[in-house]
Amino acid sequence: PIITMKFRPCIDLHSGQVKQIVGSTLSDDKQNALTATQSSVEAENFSTDKPASDYAVMYKDDGLTGGHVIMLGPGNQDAAKSALEAYPHGLQIGGGITSSNASEWLSYGASHVIVTSFVFHNGQIDFERLNGLVDQIGKDRLVLDLSCRRKVGDTTGPYYVVTDRWQTYTDVEVNEETLKMLGGYCAEFLVHGVENEGKRCGILEDLVQLLGTYSPVPVTYAGGVQGLDDLDRVKTLGNGNVDLTIGSALDCFGGDIKYDDVVAWHKKEN
Repeated sequence: PIITMKFRPCIDLHSGQVKQIVGSTLSDDKQNALTATQSSVEAENFSTDKPASDYAVMYKDDGLTGGHVIMLGPGNQDAAKSALEAYPHGLQIGGGITSSNASEWLSYGASHVIVTSFVFHNGQIDFERLNGLVDQIGKDRLVLDLSCRRKVGDTTGPYYVVTDRWQTYTDVEVNEETLKMLGGYCAEFLVHGVENEGKRCGILEDLVQLLGTYSPVPVTYAGGVQGLDDLDRVKTLGNGNVDLTIGSALDCFGGDIKYDDVVAWHKKEN
């Protein structure tokens, strides 16, 4: 089959509400994201009382697949479940997923679970945890989140996987070797370019190129989209292999890009 680039929708939840957050500002009162009871946000782009399930229904009606629901901190389980119920097997779920709750979230109707902090543990890839998850749910239901950023002050160096709400650097570089190796353990990658996440300051073009060239599995990039032409830019840079998520730049999240225009672009491509 011909690989065509897709637009992948998202629902980001924070304290039970649909929000869009500037990614590099999300922090916790505790070091460990898995046990934190509250999550403070310094910069928020958008917040709404419209329920998560309304967005899920909209994505379902528009025939958009492979989108993701991300639970940013605690207090989001009910909203997330309602979204999955509204669009069974049409959305992936991420945020605090571990081997003890992955099967549960699949049973609520998620197509895949998205995992970061549980697998990228103490700065390294925890192969025991990764193999355990694959044994438990199968690699075809697992998405690895390789959200990454450069070291502070380094504008040309490697991208490192970051965990714990993007605050903690691991020693894992996103490069050809890592992508090819980790691709053997999962169905897809989700990659937030964290420097640009929620800042609408342009996509990380070298990162998109890297993903498009070396990822052995489907990959979705998010971060920094400014306009509709970024869809074509990602298509070109990623050789059609990199799908794109747009969050805060969409009008349904308070931005300037018309959601309907993005859906039309997606339907034209697909």
